[in-house]
Amino acid sequence: MSQRFRTSRRALAAAAATAALTLALAACGSDSDSGMSGMDHSATPSASASASAPGDDMASMPGMEPVSAGNGLAAAKDGYKMASSAATVPAGKATAYRFAITGPDGKPVTGFALDQTKRMHFYAVRSDLTGFQHLHPTMAQDGTWTVPLAALQPGTWRLYASFTPDSGAGKGKGFVLSRTVKVSGMAMAAPLPKASGTATVDGYTVSVKGDPMAGMAHQLTATVTKDGKPVTDLQPYLDTYAHLTAFHQGDLAFAHLHPETEVDGDHGGPTLGFHAEFAQSGNWRVFLQFQTGGKLHTASLTLHVG
Repeated sequence: MSQRFRTSRRALAAAAATAALTLALAACGSDSDSGMSGMDHSATPSASASASAPGDDMASMPGMEPVSAGNGLAAAKDGYKMASSAATVPAGKATAYRFAITGPDGKPVTGFALDQTKRMHFYAVRSDLTGFQHLHPTMAQDGTWTVPLAALQPGTWRLYASFTPDSGAGKGKGFVLSRTVKVSGMAMAAPLPKASGTATVDGYTVSVKGDPMAGMAHQLTATVTKDGKPVTDLQPYLDTYAHLTAFHQGDLAFAHLHPETEVDGDHGGPTLGFHAEFAQSGNWRVFLQFQTGGKLHTASLTLHVG
């Protein structure tokens, strides 16, 4: 009898241990789905959450950090929306385009943080990656932004708003939202120039070097020369010596490119560094803007990302 009692006690203890382990594992599984900080709970799994995501083994390498989320192709993200009633824009003449950024509460956002001296950066580019414009709209008290678009050629254009809320749920987070507009008339698409590391504009030669890889953060180096000589009189523009923007061929995804060269008087150049993040491989149209003698120059080239 005593032997059977001891055997029963051992069986009950083993069963209890197994049940405790099962509950612990279930709790861990529950935490990984809903409670762990830093987890992406969107419908699309993040790269870090996928065991087979390409490049995971490279994420810990210096200079190979995963890129930030977002490609600028959505009109709404995390409760913020780029709202506008304008679906068409007239061709061949300057136009005042109006829009608003609404927050998670549906009301227009009026508080924005400064980013490179501006509270809003606005970009326009046609579907064939021509006609690039980088503008800085003005905001009315009711949160309506007005941007003076230069004359647009017929075709489909994508308009981007880049901003950082200064309050609310998205405070301190950078957003790039966009909408498309149609410009009436017969669109004459221009072929994308072949990939090249150099471009010329207004007598200046711009060279961009680097080996960017999709899905990773890399450094790009831009060098400005004139008549074969280094340019060292670049003037500050938006609190930097050059501004770099890029769009992906085909879908017009927006790339996040940030200057790394600090401003130190009116003698920037010839070499400037940029932190570059390209979400996709393929060809990207790159626009580099710099200022000399009070004049803004915009150089464009095609960069291939592996």
